[in-house]
Amino acid sequence: MIEVEIYAAGVRQLEKILELDHEFEAVAGLRYKIDSNHDIVYLDFEEPTMTIQEIRAVFRKLGLEPRIVGGVPPELNPKSKTQPLRVGGL
Repeated sequence: MIEVEIYAAGVRQLEKILELDHEFEAVAGLRYKIDSNHDIVYLDFEEPTMTIQEIRAVFRKLGLEPRIVGGVPPELNPKSKTQPLRVGGL
């Protein structure tokens, strides 16, 4: 289970809740809960189906500024397709 907690001021507005529901309903393996009293969204993933950048993009698309509460699970960070070069002997 991968858990992320996001603070987004303004997410308590009904229109934002409905828009967020529309955006997240298509994400496989995602469960979420909105704490409208505190403007916090709790996300639970079975598998890393979104990166943290994609999650932030959903909130920004709705005019919200997401702030991650706590650390970002490493599974949600995008994997680099390149590896750093290592120079031997230096």
